[in-house]
Amino acid sequence: MRAVPLPRFLSSVELAYLNVVNHLLAFPIIPVMVAVLLQVLELGPDELIAHWSSLGIDTIHALCTIFTVVVVATAYFMSRPRPVYLVDHACFRPPRSFRVPFATFFEHASLVPFFDEKSVRFQVRFLESSGLGEETCLPLANRYIPPCPSMEAACAEARLVIFSAIDELIAKTDLKPRDVDILVVNCSLFSPTPSLSAMIVNKYKMRSNIMSFNLSGMGCSAGLISIDLARSLLQAHPNSYALVVSTEIITPNFYAGNERSMLLPNCLFRMGAAAVLLSNSRREEDRAKYRLLHVVRTHEGADDRAYRCVYEEEDGEGNSGINLSKELTTVTGEALRANITAVGPLVLPVTEQLRFLASLVARRLLGARGGKPYIPDFKRAFDHLCIHAGGRAVIDELQRSLGLPAALVEASRMTLHRFGNTSSSSLWYELAYIEAKSRMRRGDRVWMIGFGSGFKCNSAVWRCLRAPKAPVDGPWSDCIHRYPVHVPEMVKLL
Repeated sequence: MRAVPLPRFLSSVELAYLNVVNHLLAFPIIPVMVAVLLQVLELGPDELIAHWSSLGIDTIHALCTIFTVVVVATAYFMSRPRPVYLVDHACFRPPRSFRVPFATFFEHASLVPFFDEKSVRFQVRFLESSGLGEETCLPLANRYIPPCPSMEAACAEARLVIFSAIDELIAKTDLKPRDVDILVVNCSLFSPTPSLSAMIVNKYKMRSNIMSFNLSGMGCSAGLISIDLARSLLQAHPNSYALVVSTEIITPNFYAGNERSMLLPNCLFRMGAAAVLLSNSRREEDRAKYRLLHVVRTHEGADDRAYRCVYEEEDGEGNSGINLSKELTTVTGEALRANITAVGPLVLPVTEQLRFLASLVARRLLGARGGKPYIPDFKRAFDHLCIHAGGRAVIDELQRSLGLPAALVEASRMTLHRFGNTSSSSLWYELAYIEAKSRMRRGDRVWMIGFGSGFKCNSAVWRCLRAPKAPVDGPWSDCIHRYPVHVPEMVKLL
């Protein structure tokens, strides 16, 4: 699977750091303030009183000044955003009976009556270079011959994946469902009536006044949109708990036709769901795993070609590989570039920002003699990276464009291999992988990047407050000892 390079990020990053220059000008003031404070501390009581008297300020003015300072300080601290803690998270682990090896997938595609020979060959060719492994899972209704994607079967899959994830989260956190104040559920393509959020409220007997939200049609990046919505609500409601559920229901989205781009979801998407418990209560700080630092949402427009031609073949027959389409790659790059522009100044260490400033000044003063432009090293800002496991080509291009080492994209590759593209929940499978490998340390920063239709690129930055203790129970507990595994570029099936 060969991919088209993403756009260069230099010009966008440079514009972002021109804004950072203004903030860096405040650094010379800090030593002056420290020197003044030290000088004041060296004075005795009599000298301080003498200096105060020489200023000619009476007691009334002094009290008014102190009162004003207290009011301003109080207003500042009360207006500061409340901290948002990630107490814990849980992911659905499919039973082994739902497993669909390559041979089973190929046999099923060959036996169903609505795929012609070229469509079967196309799906197999795509699967060969997709990066998926032999243990990804599909719902039962999609494995019948012919498949029967009924509403009843879709609701059964939703109950299975969602309730399993929530049950595990309740067991981990001792959460009482009636303590949940905010419920946010995102599922892009399946929107039944009653809604998925209503189904959860009824199942767990949650309070009648719970703030419930059901998001749909937002693609694979909706998981972080849900996190941002929950964060905004937690800012307005102190001492609250928010339950975020991210999933995609596969059953009703099986495509029974021969249009190439429409066949891709059949090959890539697999069962998955994640449940996340957030809180803004200070008493949760001691047991919470992470604290949310930043959420950045960017949106880039795309024409219909980016959706019709997600992947394209060189010769139209599937004989010479499948390529990431130029239209989608361009849109993806623009969305990622806008997101990096927004994230960079928020997370990069001061040393990186100073180096960029020095490089920028040198090039402005000396022109070409100022040397090559310095690109900030984003690897210094993060210890772990979770890239949406949307496909092998996307992960490859992001790794190349951002200059990331293999270790930083390992979680994404292994999640794609073990679970496939689980849509908006894939980021949580990746975080669970990092935890299961015992790589998370207190103080580590995690950068989540989600892509979705629209075209959206959303990211969230977390700081680890409590490193999970091994062994970690979760979706990887039965197979983590086998990972990482080598994922070949091509697995020959035909």
